[in-house]
Amino acid sequence: MKATQRDFASNARRAAEQCGIFFFCGPDEAGASAAAQSIAQLLPEAGERIELSGADLRKDPALLGDEARSGSLFGDKRHIYVCANGDEAHDALQVLIETGDAGAGAAAPVLVVASAATDKSRTAKLLEKRKDALVAMFYPPDLLSVSASVRQMADAAGLRLGGDLAERIARAAGLDVRLAQSEITKLATYCDASPQSPRQLSAEDLEAVGAATEEDGFMPLVNAVLKGDTGRLDRELRRMREHGMNPVGVLLAVERRAAQLAQIAAALGPRGSFDGLDRGAKARLGIFFRDERDIREQLASWHRRKLERLGPRLIELHRQLLGNSQAAEMLLAQGLTEIARFAARR
Repeated sequence: MKATQRDFASNARRAAEQCGIFFFCGPDEAGASAAAQSIAQLLPEAGERIELSGADLRKDPALLGDEARSGSLFGDKRHIYVCANGDEAHDALQVLIETGDAGAGAAAPVLVVASAATDKSRTAKLLEKRKDALVAMFYPPDLLSVSASVRQMADAAGLRLGGDLAERIARAAGLDVRLAQSEITKLATYCDASPQSPRQLSAEDLEAVGAATEEDGFMPLVNAVLKGDTGRLDRELRRMREHGMNPVGVLLAVERRAAQLAQIAAALGPRGSFDGLDRGAKARLGIFFRDERDIREQLASWHRRKLERLGPRLIELHRQLLGNSQAAEMLLAQGLTEIARFAARR
């Protein structure tokens, strides 16, 4: 079974009931992760969550089957969540399938979020024709699609809001559906909203508890990093510490802009010019007027080969932050400084 962000929501419940292996891929890592979370919530018996890394499975392909066919500590159900890079989980999934076909027994659901993989990867090809597997591909979203997702999240939480407020929330979240979901949850709590007791969200409510926009929060730091402006970076890192910005949230904003730069570079091709993009093309690529200058300067620092190296570095930095939350701020500052210095090399 295959899906994209366009039809994932309509197929998610059926997939959760029918499939045992889920492979989420594509350049929108945030969207893929959010989809994995939604499937976990829809599983008939999700049980305990066991997290594995793609690197661990690459070293020991049998580990996935061992974990998927083991009971939890208290004999309850479990599901396996794998954070992988590219095709790291391919061999482990192949072993899981082959041993299952050979009679090894039922396995717990396996959810794989594979950054830097696509629906053309070896893992996707292994799974896409199976009735018990889902391959879902996620591209970087645009403002319209994220605003629509925000309204769906709000409906599910019992919040009623218009398109203008949905767009404001989408922009403030940097078009990241995970951050948008966090905002909706916070707003629903503030408004005492629930599906059984819906509440209307007002602009005043959003002003009271909504997140600051990216322009007021993360984006000055993001722009300094991706422009290679090391002089300004020191000031922005100090501001990050003073304002207590969430390190993972900052990194997600960097990842979002990096994915956008890769998408623009691919659209332009080797001989294209940013100035040659018309208004329609800019809208499709999510280039807003206020961001044009920053994006133009960043593209000058990041040609295609440098962008190919940036993606894996951001993925590794993300893993470091999640694996060591106490030192996340320090790790982020070190990682962003390294990326800024790399960007400054012309």
